[in-house]
Amino acid sequence: MSALPPTMTCIEISQPGGPDVLKPATRPVPAPQAGEVLIKVAAAGVNRPDLAQRAGTYPPPPGASDLPGLECAGTIAALGADVSGWSVGDAVCALTPGGAYAEYCRVPAPQCLPVPAGFDMVQAAAVPETYFTVWHNLFERGRLAAGESVLIHGGASGIGTTAILLAKALGATVLTTVRNAEKAAAVSKLGADYAVLYKDNDWAAEVKRLTDGAGVDVVLDMVAGDYIPKNLQLLKPEGRLVVIAVQGGATATINAAFVMMNRLTITGSTMRPQSIANKGRMAAGLRQKVWPLLDKGVIKPVIFKTFPMANAAAAHAELERADHVGKIMLTF
Repeated sequence: MSALPPTMTCIEISQPGGPDVLKPATRPVPAPQAGEVLIKVAAAGVNRPDLAQRAGTYPPPPGASDLPGLECAGTIAALGADVSGWSVGDAVCALTPGGAYAEYCRVPAPQCLPVPAGFDMVQAAAVPETYFTVWHNLFERGRLAAGESVLIHGGASGIGTTAILLAKALGATVLTTVRNAEKAAAVSKLGADYAVLYKDNDWAAEVKRLTDGAGVDVVLDMVAGDYIPKNLQLLKPEGRLVVIAVQGGATATINAAFVMMNRLTITGSTMRPQSIANKGRMAAGLRQKVWPLLDKGVIKPVIFKTFPMANAAAAHAELERADHVGKIMLTF
């Protein structure tokens, strides 16, 4: 640790509120604990959980940094005890428990992955949060397989663009909902087979029409609320509904008999509270199944806009406007 500076620049949440509560600050450089690495951060992603934490509705889990930021890329600056497989100077990207809006961030070693071949640090930092989330929910929990069909809500978001790219690369038919024609054109370029404008259509009826009444095998839903019963009606027998956010509300009324008769599965998860062992298992799956696609350039994260870390408030405001297609990023 002697070669490291004593302090670092970071972005604090001065109080719960809007984007303007994000303030640059100076803090001591954290020391990696046993099983952790310390990353000198080059870039970090901006995600909706960061907005929720800033607003005071998504507190960090015990032991995590109170600074926002759930993913980063950079170089390993120090190793904690009992870390193997990584060395100081390695270029990595990582799913963090928090603290990525800082010059240095400590991360459990199992949650780190190598920077994919040909990626710059911004591209690498755009991978962890969305790829861990999509891999775990769409493929592990949702069991999406080649030859099946999936409906992805919010197709132009960071999660949505990632889900489209991975689902298509792994052999699925993709339907998605988006806000407007510009976003429909953008997701179609990424490979979506059908893009439904949810503001201008009865999106559920349109999905039924596009599938000749058959529906889909899997739905990836970040809206919940009154979307849930509509999603269930769109599932084929043995279909799976995966809920990953509740932007439209956390409760819904469903027909349990319909679920039973069609042998449907309703599942979902949040990423941050899961164990390091679970996240390490996800990282191993990504490295085996997805990293070859990234290394070969078959798929790449979609970057919408990049801001200096000092302008984190402007990055949050950009995400809240919801005009983006892909990821919003921060850089040092």
